[in-house]
Amino acid sequence: MDQAAGAGRQEQELNIRALLAICSTTTLIGTAAFAFADEQAESEPHCDGSTYEIVECLKAQTAQWDRRLNAAYQKALGLAEPKQREQLRKAQRLWLQFRDANCLYYDLGEGTIARIETGYCSKELTKARALELEQASETH
Repeated sequence: MDQAAGAGRQEQELNIRALLAICSTTTLIGTAAFAFADEQAESEPHCDGSTYEIVECLKAQTAQWDRRLNAAYQKALGLAEPKQREQLRKAQRLWLQFRDANCLYYDLGEGTIARIETGYCSKELTKARALELEQASETH
């Protein structure tokens, strides 16, 4: 009888362990799927087509990020301490000069790829600054 009870207990333990493994796996898969879906929602459509179409797509994406950047900048100005506001204004002016000068480097390149590289540069730097200012406003 003790042997049968022990075997039953072992089988029950194995069933519980299997159930825990299934639950853990399901949770991990669900979490990964949720994170991937969230990442996909944040991702931008890929610019494709002719040089003209790619450049126009990058311009449109840059304009969207520029609107976010301006909104984040205004919010950051509103949340900043008085002594920080002027510094933020200076930093933003210098950042704009940097972005434009940095992307001009690509614009001066050879061939039509230079237009694509310039558009990508402008979009990526604008996006990064917008996200930086949004993050700063969230933690402020």
